[in-house]
Amino acid sequence: MVGEIGRPHGVRGLVRLHAFTTDPHAIGSYGPLTDESGTRRFVVTPMPDGIGRIDGVADRDQAARLTGTKLFIDRDRLPPPADPEEFFLCDLEGLAAFGADGTEIGSVRAVEDYGAGAILVVDGPAGELLLPFTRAVVPVVDIAGGRLTVVPPEEVVVPPRPGEDAAA
Repeated sequence: MVGEIGRPHGVRGLVRLHAFTTDPHAIGSYGPLTDESGTRRFVVTPMPDGIGRIDGVADRDQAARLTGTKLFIDRDRLPPPADPEEFFLCDLEGLAAFGADGTEIGSVRAVEDYGAGAILVVDGPAGELLLPFTRAVVPVVDIAGGRLTVVPPEEVVVPPRPGEDAAA
């Protein structure tokens, strides 16, 4: 996902454009973008101040129907990471998560970002665990090895109450 169409801007079909690319104006250089299903194609022209024009959208009603549409491109159209320690957040999905002592915690089901930073959603025997994706909590990421090391902060780990089963 490289962006999302926001609410309409004005009456001539312009929209708020949320680009998730390093340079927000680069979203237009990837060529046609698709929706999540891959069935609809969009040619996006970014404009100043987070506004965008979408080919074929000429009025506010058409723009409003696109609000919330997530914009995607094929992975092979993305530039490769520039640094060996750089990767795409989607590369973390499916990785096995291990504690610093080597115990298996689970696997990364998803990476979410609601604006305050990425969060790893880890599914394991103890249930779902939400971890902030920071160097302190995730000190080692080994994409090639299919694993990462996590050190959950104490605030995240909730011990069971007396008489409660830890696996429940």
